[in-house]
Amino acid sequence: MSNSSVPSPSATYSALAARIKSNESVVGIIGLGYVGLPLAHTLHAGGCRLLGFDIDPAKIVALKEGRNYLQHLGDGMVKDLSASSRFSATTDMGRLGECDVVIVCVPTPLGRHQEPDLTYVINSGIAIGKTLRKGQLVILESTTYPRTTRDDFLPAMLAAAPASAKDIKVGEDLFVAFSPEREDPGRKTHTTRSTPKLVGGVDPLSTELAAMLYEKGVETVVRVSSAEVAEAAKLLENIFRAVNIAMVNEMKIVLTAMGIDVWEVVRAASTKPFGFMPFYPGPGLGGHCIPIDPFYLTWKAREYGRPTRFIELAGEINTSMPHYVVDQLAHALNERGKPVKGAKVLVIGLAYKADVDDTRESPSFELIELLRERGATVGYHDPHVPESFPVRKHDLKMKSVELTKENLAAYDLVLISTAHSTTDWAAIAKHSSLVVDTRDAMRK
Repeated sequence: MSNSSVPSPSATYSALAARIKSNESVVGIIGLGYVGLPLAHTLHAGGCRLLGFDIDPAKIVALKEGRNYLQHLGDGMVKDLSASSRFSATTDMGRLGECDVVIVCVPTPLGRHQEPDLTYVINSGIAIGKTLRKGQLVILESTTYPRTTRDDFLPAMLAAAPASAKDIKVGEDLFVAFSPEREDPGRKTHTTRSTPKLVGGVDPLSTELAAMLYEKGVETVVRVSSAEVAEAAKLLENIFRAVNIAMVNEMKIVLTAMGIDVWEVVRAASTKPFGFMPFYPGPGLGGHCIPIDPFYLTWKAREYGRPTRFIELAGEINTSMPHYVVDQLAHALNERGKPVKGAKVLVIGLAYKADVDDTRESPSFELIELLRERGATVGYHDPHVPESFPVRKHDLKMKSVELTKENLAAYDLVLISTAHSTTDWAAIAKHSSLVVDTRDAMRK
């Protein structure tokens, strides 16, 4: 607070800061999924009092009973929260007024035409606005384009505010910030606590309060000059990955045509101790960030009349990969004198990455749909996803096939889309008629 650009705090600010520091504040978290639940656990470990909100009643029941509904997090996290007097969860958004701090961890998907869909963000803002009062800090964590917090989320809140809150002044009575989530489901090397937290407010005092709150549970909190910087930083992180994955996917297509093993090429290049970072090809992009975030920036850039050709090209390459994989599969079957139509194909892995049950934007869904369109009979095996459920674009209505000798032999081709560490690759090698491997899982 020594920075001369930070204005003198109001009495409301000072009172809220004191409540946060003393752990007297109530912290509400909207969205108890892949982002909100680990965050709740981290802040709880820091001594915070928490009230979780979710529109899914099943999650609330599971939390009350101590049942884990996110496999990769393990049972301990949910049990810690459910057993604590400092945590409770509800579907009743009318209780948001009880919270001194509200953190929004809701999805930001794409619409039918690859346009940003802020429905969950705006609805959360409206819900917060309905019980808005002086002395609250509101933080948006959902990945989005720059100026969403200031131009979309905050106005939605204020427009829904009751008459008693219409005179609220941002930066004096109400404090608003953006702090991007940086979760990577299944990663063991970093946790919510150990991953540095970016914080940018719509004003300097909001930045300070948000940083103060996160410092309760996160080891390193990095203040930036504005919400817009924090929003753009998250996009840059994921666009960096999307572009590099697109480059190596394109290399795969070219090198495969040349008869060169792209995986060996990546390993060879990785021996250079500087100036190179390995990225790996695959059947397409999956997860909650990389397939989506670049389109948030390209959409917003059009408002400013600026092209984003490089990012859009990367998006085109990555989204075309399932089609390339199916074409390669068709070629492999053709070499055996078997058309795709009528063929039996087993897809290994429905989750978007190894060793998690997260299917968000998984390329396996599109691979299955494309194969069905070509007349193939498709099954899948995934020990982490015993049964498919509806996602944004797909509803497969399938159950996982057991990986037995007899089942493997019954399929004309096995397509490896996700390389779970528990998969019996030796059995696949021994009992499968034909394998198409998009993950280099069969090398050993």
